[in-house]
Amino acid sequence: MPLQNRVDPFSILHAVPYRGTCMGNRGILHNSERTVTRYHQHKRWLICKLAFANRHRPVMAPGRYTELFFLDEATALAAGHRPCAECDRARYREFVDCWRRGNPEIAGQKLDDVLHRDRFRPYRRNWRTKKYTYSALIDSLPSGTFILLNPDPSSQPYLIWDGRLLPWSFEGYGSPVAPRPGVDVVVLTPQATVNTLAAGYRPKIHPEIY
Repeated sequence: MPLQNRVDPFSILHAVPYRGTCMGNRGILHNSERTVTRYHQHKRWLICKLAFANRHRPVMAPGRYTELFFLDEATALAAGHRPCAECDRARYREFVDCWRRGNPEIAGQKLDDVLHRDRFRPYRRNWRTKKYTYSALIDSLPSGTFILLNPDPSSQPYLIWDGRLLPWSFEGYGSPVAPRPGVDVVVLTPQATVNTLAAGYRPKIHPEIY
């Protein structure tokens, strides 16, 4: 039976058998029965390597943080995570450098505080409608951004990648389609992270495409 620890671009946790290419951490989200009881514990949402320093962890051990899994780094960024400063120090530093260039007006604020404000709207039970989104012209968005082509929160998420739209699923990306220029789209990736992508941060994506 798959555990509920696979994350989609909306930040929702699912029980599916596909593992993904990176791990994440939002704190302790499960109980002693390995059942998810909350979607986050703190503001520090991390993207981690699957393997680091020969560490081995039983998944969802009692009292230990809940291991989350993502298709790739771009998916994790859309869900509101950022690179870990311990297991992926070089990527963290690169992200922070691009964050400062892309967000000069908030460069003095704590990265995790800004991301937490951009993640979700309070007082909503449905996580898809709870996730904070905004509208933008598709032409203005950099590679690595996740979007919806219409405001229906149940619609297909797409990754913008090198002038193409890649339909997302837990198994990987579908056949690319050409974007229609000059249209407004719904942006899933937090705005400050989009600015970071525009400043030069290029996320790792599923290896079949990357």
